[in-house]
Amino acid sequence: MTVIDSTPVTSSPVDTCASTEPVRPRPDGQDRYTISEVAALTGLRPHTLRWYEQIGLMPQVERSHAGQRRFDNRDLEWLACVTKLRLTGMPVAHMVRYAELVRQGPASYGERQRMLERTRRDVLARIAELHDTLTLLDTKIDFYADAHRASEGA
Repeated sequence: MTVIDSTPVTSSPVDTCASTEPVRPRPDGQDRYTISEVAALTGLRPHTLRWYEQIGLMPQVERSHAGQRRFDNRDLEWLACVTKLRLTGMPVAHMVRYAELVRQGPASYGERQRMLERTRRDVLARIAELHDTLTLLDTKIDFYADAHRASEGA
C-alpha cells in the first residue's frame, strides 16, 4: 500500500531585498559582471562599490583568478535594495547594521523588521512634509498666476 502525504508544503519566506522586479540582465550561471558593468547598471561609481564592500555594506564579492571583482545577480539585487534604503534617508551606519543582520539569518528578523518600521515612519513623515510643501507651492503658483492675469487685464 502506498501512503501519500497530503500535508501542504510551506516554504519559508524568502528575504529578497530587491524591488518587485529583480535586476537580472543575465541568467544565473552566466551572471558575472565587472565593476564597470555594475557601475553602468546601477549608476553607482566603482569607488562607491569598493567602499560599500570595504565597510561591510556589501558581502565579499567573488574575485577572478586575477583578483578582479566578479559581481553576480544577487549582488545586483542587494545593490538595488541598498539604493532604495539610501533613498529613504537611512544613514549608512544603519544600512551597514542592516547588512550585518541579514548575514545573521532568520534569528535577526525581528530586529530587521523594527529597523524597517522606523525607517518607514521616517519616510511617511518626510512624505507628509513634502506634501505640505507642495501645497504651499501650489498656493503660491495660483496666487502669481491670478495676479499676472489681473495685471494683464488692467
